[in-house]
Amino acid sequence: MHIPVIAFCLLAITLTANANPGQAASADEQSRINIVFILADDLGYGDLGCYGQRHFKTPNLDRLAEGGMMFTDHYAGSTVCAPSRACLLTGQHTGHVFQRFNGPVQFRPDPQDTTVARVLSDAGYHTGMIGKSGLSCNSPDGTLPNRKGFDFFYGYTSHEEAHRYYPKFLWKNGRRVEFPGNSGQQGDVYSGDVFRDAAMAYLEENANRPFFLHLALQQPHADLAVTERWKTPFLGHFEEIPFEGDHYRAEPNPKATFAGMVTYLDHTVGLVIEKLEELGIADNTLVIFSSDNGAMSEGGWSSEYFNSSGPLRGGKRDMYEGGIRVPTIAYWPGTIAPSSKTSHVSAFWDFAPTAFELAGIEASYELDGISYAPTLLGRDAEQAKHDHLYWEFYEKGGKQAVRWGKWKGVRLDVSLDRDGPIELYDLSTDLGEANDIASQHPQVVAHIEQLMRSAHVESEIVSFNPRESKQRQIKPVN
Repeated sequence: MHIPVIAFCLLAITLTANANPGQAASADEQSRINIVFILADDLGYGDLGCYGQRHFKTPNLDRLAEGGMMFTDHYAGSTVCAPSRACLLTGQHTGHVFQRFNGPVQFRPDPQDTTVARVLSDAGYHTGMIGKSGLSCNSPDGTLPNRKGFDFFYGYTSHEEAHRYYPKFLWKNGRRVEFPGNSGQQGDVYSGDVFRDAAMAYLEENANRPFFLHLALQQPHADLAVTERWKTPFLGHFEEIPFEGDHYRAEPNPKATFAGMVTYLDHTVGLVIEKLEELGIADNTLVIFSSDNGAMSEGGWSSEYFNSSGPLRGGKRDMYEGGIRVPTIAYWPGTIAPSSKTSHVSAFWDFAPTAFELAGIEASYELDGISYAPTLLGRDAEQAKHDHLYWEFYEKGGKQAVRWGKWKGVRLDVSLDRDGPIELYDLSTDLGEANDIASQHPQVVAHIEQLMRSAHVESEIVSFNPRESKQRQIKPVN
């Protein structure tokens, strides 16, 4: 299906498909909306002050919410990073997208696995991705982001390497940038500083033409690591349980470090907003902030320490709300009503159609998403709604989940029984998913089971049956 494009007077433009990015932008091009999508890594629903966090402050993101719109019912693409980011960048859910699991898999050549960056780039946008690439989970191919539609890329193509905040090298447009003073878990160049500076430079260099920047930051994913400036203010404030290290680096003060990582993330977002204002393009730029999945419990950290999942059950690798419902803020001064809040049910695969609609582009491939542009613009009566949302996950015995209106269905141990029991929760009265009421609503369960069956398309590279799956040889990546 093709997603229809609604013409807004503010956004009515003529696209030039082969615009030369080296030329000065025309008046029409300058009027086209810029898009910045900032993605945190393993940030829980309750890790921001505006979503209830009280152990530390996130003033910049709280101000973003005050000046924009908070989403209360927005969902990540998956409960782990690689498939979640694939959903974000393609507009497809995990029942359809190619990259459905964490492991050595990457996007296929165009026109397969078409990205939002490719469509925007072809329509004349300059496109950039800085940080952790969502186009592969573990890949040594530093040219992949550029081939998949990003005109500029600086960061990691391996999520396992992105566990480290002191990289030995990063990829910049297919070229290795070496950091000889870094050993991975320690060093003299912190990756967050590199990405912050690259983002500032990108905005300055592209302020006079329409652009899409995907800033994919690492915080607060383990390793637990942040520079002393951000950790020191929290030392001695919490009862700490030192972490001796395993796959992740040792950290004697996990709570202080985690708080410092989130405040560092918050500061970086603040600098992006300041730069947009300084360049005079804030009013023409949509900024979206979100997280790739729910709160983690690894590397010496537990999501329970600071109630990172807020009122939600579970966290990363769960199909309960704490694993997939994520804090999300949209900011567009003069367009999005300040201090607004929406309970519109949306997901990562809605971003691509939203970006296309706001840019005046019609998608040339099938999307699972529905544009939430009407919600951003305060036109709720025009907002199309999902009949349901669907997720599947291949670790921990295999899992499926569906949200259908107020109902949430979760099926566990799918690898053992594709037709196994489904847990049912009424999110309108049981946000924490504490009471399984499947036995009371057999017809609802039957409908959710049908939705799970219809939403899943068999994959050529992964299966819920381990004996049929190439994933059996794949080591999961956190």
